[in-house]
Order: sequence, then C-alpha cells, then structure tokens
Amino acid sequence: MTDTATLNSLTLNNGITMPALGFGVFQTPPDETVEAVASALRTGYRHIDTAAAYLNEREVGEGIRRSGLDRSEVFIETKVWISDYGYDETLHSFEKSTRKLGVDVLDLFILHQPMPKRFDATVQAYRALETLLADGRVRAIGVSNFMPDHLASLLAQTSVVPAVNQVEVHPYFSQPEVRATNESNGILTQAWSPIGGITFYRGEGESTLDDDVIGGIAVNHGKTPAQVMLRWHLQQGRSAIPKSVRAERIAENFDVFDFELASAELEAIDRLDTGMRGGPNPADITTETFALTIPEA
Repeated sequence: MTDTATLNSLTLNNGITMPALGFGVFQTPPDETVEAVASALRTGYRHIDTAAAYLNEREVGEGIRRSGLDRSEVFIETKVWISDYGYDETLHSFEKSTRKLGVDVLDLFILHQPMPKRFDATVQAYRALETLLADGRVRAIGVSNFMPDHLASLLAQTSVVPAVNQVEVHPYFSQPEVRATNESNGILTQAWSPIGGITFYRGEGESTLDDDVIGGIAVNHGKTPAQVMLRWHLQQGRSAIPKSVRAERIAENFDVFDFELASAELEAIDRLDTGMRGGPNPADITTETFALTIPEA
C-alpha cells in the first residue's frame, strides 16, 4: 500500500509542506461558499484553494473562521487575476486578497494565467510575488495555466522557480508534456478540474464520470469514479483540487486514502487522454477577452 502520509501531503521545492488534496471554490456562489468551506474543513480538508477572480475570498475567510480551526492548521492558496498584473498592482492584489480572507500571510500565492500577449506585465507580477516571498508575507509562490513555453520565458527572467503550476489535468486531458516540464524544473503539478468537471462546462462528449474504464476500476475497489480519479492524481504525485457545494460529495472526494490503484489501472486511466482541452486556451486569456476588475472589498 502506498504510504498515506505521503499521499496526504507534498513538500514543495522550498521545503514548505502542503496538503495534497485541496478544496476548490471555483464558480461557487458567495452565499454558498461559507458553508461549503466550513463543511470541507469539518470533513478533514486542510487546504483551501480560491482566487481573486472567483469573487468569494471574503466568504472563504469566513468559512475558515467558522470552522474554529487555528490559522496554522489551514493551508490557504489564492491567485492574482490578470487585471492586477504588474509589480505594484500585484503587491496591491496581495493586500486586497489578505484583507478579504482576513489573514496576514498566504501559504501559496500564484499568478492565475500566463497572459502571453502582455508577458512583460506577467513577469513584473511574478517579481512582486518574489518580493512577497522574501518579505515572509507568503510562504510559497507559483503559477497557473502556464504551458512549457510560458514557463521557459518566466524562468529566464526571474529568480525563484515556481513551487506549483496549477493546470487542467484529468483523465481526458492529462497534459503529459506540461507535467514533464514541471517535474524537470522541480515544480509541483496541481490539477484543477481533477475529475473532469470541465467536460460538463464544454457540453461535449462523454463525461469522465461515465467512462467505462474508470467505472470498471471503481467497481473493483468499491469506490466511485470520482474517488478513482482523485486517487490516480495522488498516486502519481500530483496535488488535486476537487470542488463541490454538497456535503456528501465533499466527503466522498476526501475518502480516497484507504485503497490503492494497481499500476495497470493507473496506466489504463493514462490511456484515456484525448489531448483535447476542456477549459479555455491560456494563450487566449487577455484583459480584453476576460475583462474583470477585482474589487477592493
């Protein structure tokens, strides 16, 4: 059996330990976020992933406070939106996020998109993250949705290697090249849409939850397809960020530490990759196509 402690936590490239399985709040309405976060923390999650662009950081903070857990027990991750890229703008984004979350220090602060058409602003934003890290205001820094060419450009112009690259990874779009690039640079791959929920967003093709291969593996272990997919991520050394607002599904997604997938099962899931992205292409994300001003409060 794979060591559960190893599956449940990962050590980042700067020595910081992070719970491998996080709870996400993407597209969770603010009025549902407080209880969803509190429910996740009651279930056992100790890693909450949010973003300025989700417009629910304030409610995430309230959910953490309502849990009664000490601040040191919860790993908080959030993201800078592209409208706040630039050195001074990103420093201000940190102030906005921490004020809404009600904390002084972030455990992980990452850039939400590479914005290649204005990469100079992206580099300046990342340099602000480096300053925050050096000042002890964040414990680790990283990026999201960065493809290999974006990472190469960033690494050539900055000093601190990102601890994390959060990207779309699920059985139908597993991004092996991105994952290999991350690994070669000592960057942890963190999966958003880890059980393929983005396939519903696209409204095309078969859902991973209905896949016969995944379903057969789930039956073999007495688990659900979602649990099998999350276990696939964890056993392959990735962080995964599932999301739900339903207490029973929140609990189901956390119940993945008592079984092990065989090598053949992991390989069978690997073979499901279609190479087709479910979410938007990072190259297309600009302040014009995804216009959003992050409010001060």
